[in-house]
Amino acid sequence: QVQLVESGGGSVQAGGSLRLSCAASGLMTSMHAMGWFRQAPGKEREFVSGDSWSGRSTAYADSVKGRFTISRDNAKNTVYLQMSSLKSEDTAVYYCAADIWGGSDIRRDADEYDYWGQGTQVTVSS
Repeated sequence: QVQLVESGGGSVQAGGSLRLSCAASGLMTSMHAMGWFRQAPGKEREFVSGDSWSGRSTAYADSVKGRFTISRDNAKNTVYLQMSSLKSEDTAVYYCAADIWGGSDIRRDADEYDYWGQGTQVTVSS
């Protein structure tokens, strides 16, 4: 049974930083592309960042490029999202997801991802 468990969310002032973690069980992160998505109230879920199974390729939404960094520790089966220079518009529930069939691609469509965590709330106050 595959489980993805996010942690690290919370409330922070604009300009601050948070690091989200996604601990996976039931799958090996070293074999799959992983992604981070977010959903703000009244909005659709959107792609934030992803990296390939090897970790050699990464992708970011334009809105977070230069501020967020995705990384992984395959030995710990964990994926991270370091978020810096946070803005109020970053407020959302953040989800970790695993793309089982994507191969070396980093896909931005949430429908392509097979497993999801429960989400962690990030609130940025201005």
